[in-house]
Amino acid sequence: MNFRKHVSTEPMSLQLAPFIDVMMFLLTFFLLTWSLGRYEAELSIRLPTAEEAEISRAMPGEILINVNREGEVLINRRLHSSDQLRTLLTRLTADFPDQAVILRADAETSYQDVIRVIDVCKAANVWNIAFVTAAPGEPALVPDP
Repeated sequence: MNFRKHVSTEPMSLQLAPFIDVMMFLLTFFLLTWSLGRYEAELSIRLPTAEEAEISRAMPGEILINVNREGEVLINRRLHSSDQLRTLLTRLTADFPDQAVILRADAETSYQDVIRVIDVCKAANVWNIAFVTAAPGEPALVPDP
């Protein structure tokens, strides 16, 4: 019995629907990661340098607090007063007691402004605070997107 005579073979063709699905998935992925990644570099902050700084991986759910040269506190491109920051952090620590906070301050920011933000974090019961610095060989200036 020869079954091959009755089977017709079609030439291979390019399936456009799966190709379009994959391209849309990649486009969505890159747009989402770009959107989330730009919040870290939202300000022209000149980071202080540290010789013994360690590179750490980002933890899920961490809050990035930016303090610019004038001492203004920004989170997700929004200016926050000390009271607003305390309210935000208090609500977060009520739901997530181990909430991580990343503090990025300009190298020329007053030390008092950084201490003020740390004080607000302590008042909101945030104990997990990390500081962002640049390595000596890296550019310390983070450009606007």
